[in-house]
Amino acid sequence: MTIGIDASRANRTYKTGTEWYSYYLIKNMAEIDSENQYWLYSDQPFGADLQEIIDRHPNFTGKVLRWPWQYFWTLGRLSIEMIWHRPQVLFVPAHSIPFFRPRRTITTIHDIAFKKEGAVYTEQTVDRGNHFLRFIIVFIIKHVLFMTGRGFKYDSTAYLDWSTRYALHHAKKVITVSHNTKKEIVSVYKADPKKIVVIHNGYDDSFYKKIDNRVEVDQVLDKYGLNFPYLLSVGRLEKKKNIPMLIEALALLKENHPEIKTKLVLIGHAGYGYDEIKYIIEEYDLNSEVIMLGWVAEADLPGIYNGATAFVFPSRHEGFGIPVMQALACGLPTAVSDIPVLREVAGEAAIYFNKDNKEDITEKLKTILTDAGLRTKLSQSGLTRAADFSWRKCAVETLREIKSL
Repeated sequence: MTIGIDASRANRTYKTGTEWYSYYLIKNMAEIDSENQYWLYSDQPFGADLQEIIDRHPNFTGKVLRWPWQYFWTLGRLSIEMIWHRPQVLFVPAHSIPFFRPRRTITTIHDIAFKKEGAVYTEQTVDRGNHFLRFIIVFIIKHVLFMTGRGFKYDSTAYLDWSTRYALHHAKKVITVSHNTKKEIVSVYKADPKKIVVIHNGYDDSFYKKIDNRVEVDQVLDKYGLNFPYLLSVGRLEKKKNIPMLIEALALLKENHPEIKTKLVLIGHAGYGYDEIKYIIEEYDLNSEVIMLGWVAEADLPGIYNGATAFVFPSRHEGFGIPVMQALACGLPTAVSDIPVLREVAGEAAIYFNKDNKEDITEKLKTILTDAGLRTKLSQSGLTRAADFSWRKCAVETLREIKSL
């Protein structure tokens, strides 16, 4: 069987959740399946990590499909490829599927945060200046596919909504990464639950683990100048991750408990709302208390996780929350927002706070930073919980669904 995979996200240099999901599924599928033929599609030349997979596995072929615009590569260029060189099965690790595709197409919808937290999406736009590109896409929708194109707009909420509806209607099967996401999709889009299968995300269990060698950890911490106690948070620096509220809670913690010297280290790219984050840091005079490292190479992340006192994840909405699983796997005591999906992922291995209540966040931060016994308990629980997840398990289950189409 020939399996095509949209590898455009897996091929990005600076990866976050969906990109890591795509990359690790490809990596693990290559390791467990030598029988089927795989065609990897990308909009850019393959980076060293994916090229190594292609070179090492003779059943993997890379195809670079050039596209002159930044957006709509899947809807445009990949659709063209599907007309002339169609695989037997197409797997799209992110929900936007091409107009033209094999009958057996499977895609992953990671979340519908744009429906639940729409206020942090509505001001973002999709390539507003390229009117010609939009004309072509809408022409295809109306005159080739005989669809109305209703909802196909510039702002990201409308586009995400349209492409999600399109995927739910036209993909043969849909994967979601949590039971909570499946529940939301069925509720919001009235989708057929039998068409949707839940396969949890994972983490690299050979990489993210508790490091007992302190010298190894200190080498990483020295590289980033982390020579102080710190609370760690990993994720894009944006409003939907609730970073502004976290910083306000930290300010309150410092005001009420000046004896707590722990700083906050933020790892992640700047996203929508980053200017507000910087403003709040300035407003509360926290420049020396909040350390923003930006994007950090994955090779250094386990050391930074292991060097932290605790991990905090205040997100307003998630499909899964991969950084939470990475923290648990490293034995890092963890505090997260009390939302259904994080209850599903972390279980009893974390403490929870009201994401909209600054005082509650402050109290939970104080508790996890000052209660050594609780941290020991959470560390042990986290290691146990993380053992139930891995990218290998995710890949095995995903391949099973692909073969079942």
